[in-house]
Amino acid sequence: MTKHKIYWLCQILGWSTYGLLNFGIYFIQSGKLDGREFTIALSQIFFYVASSHLLRTIIKRRGWSTYPILKLLPLILGSNLALGIANYFFLLLVSFLSGLLMVSVEFRMVNIIFGILGPTAMYCLWSLVYFTYHFFEQHNKNLQYQAVIREAELQQLRSQLNPHFIFNALNSIKALVDDEPKKSKMAITQLSSMFRNTLNAEKKRLVRLEEEMETVNAYLGLESIRFEERLAVRIDLEEDTLGCLIPPMMLQTLVENGIKHGISKLRNGGKIIISTKSEGERLILQIRNYGRLEENQVLEDGHGTGLQNTKDRLNLIYEDRASFRILNEEEGLVLTEIILPKEY
Repeated sequence: MTKHKIYWLCQILGWSTYGLLNFGIYFIQSGKLDGREFTIALSQIFFYVASSHLLRTIIKRRGWSTYPILKLLPLILGSNLALGIANYFFLLLVSFLSGLLMVSVEFRMVNIIFGILGPTAMYCLWSLVYFTYHFFEQHNKNLQYQAVIREAELQQLRSQLNPHFIFNALNSIKALVDDEPKKSKMAITQLSSMFRNTLNAEKKRLVRLEEEMETVNAYLGLESIRFEERLAVRIDLEEDTLGCLIPPMMLQTLVENGIKHGISKLRNGGKIIISTKSEGERLILQIRNYGRLEENQVLEDGHGTGLQNTKDRLNLIYEDRASFRILNEEEGLVLTEIILPKEY
């Protein structure tokens, strides 16, 4: 059903319910079924439908929905009062034509006031419903627009990871080609496995930690071929975290960062430790690597590409519900930690 049809359905049903309810109250109080009163009730329903539609037309043509509340409020109150007065005199006219007009009663000041304020209150209620609906509709449109923008930004960030990752991976293989061709072939096999995983992950907004670890293990296998005994790996994942959802390529990027900017710069290499744990509604991911994070190093020599990408993605997906930090946990050991809301 279209919005236009829904609007008219709500108009007719809403005002008909109100008009017939008034007629029902009259019937209960008088104890008689008067055809003339029923005609007045139908006429008033018609007037409410037509007049409120006229108000809607004015609102749309003059763009009142875009006005600030301080400018909108007097316009709405004034128009509702005008319609309330018009409604009162229309009812007098229909009563006169129906032979039910009692001049001595209808033109008492108290009857005039309540005869105008009653319809005015109904128009105010109609306006409240109308603007509330449009507020939430506009809010939903803004949310949808923001979601599209966020998705585009996330897609751009994900696309930045591939060239960054491919460049680093090819450099690793290049170092093996001349001296150790057999190992370079093994490295290419690991690289193809990573490509397969990353291509699958690129289509998803979030992936299970278990899937992400397949990419991480393939990457670590690739780097182990290059570093040999200079690279030691320890993985400590809590069982109930494996099904948790995380952004794709995030953990791999941080592991790559720890190896490239930490362990690779150490003469004797070192160890990288990947751990996860669950604390209440939070998922904690930690990567520890041998090395040292110097002041301002995060922003130098391309070191910040993967880290800044990670921060931006976390902000887009989780806003303030996620946190990221990288620091020297102790002498010779760098900690990279991400805390996410636990989702399955």
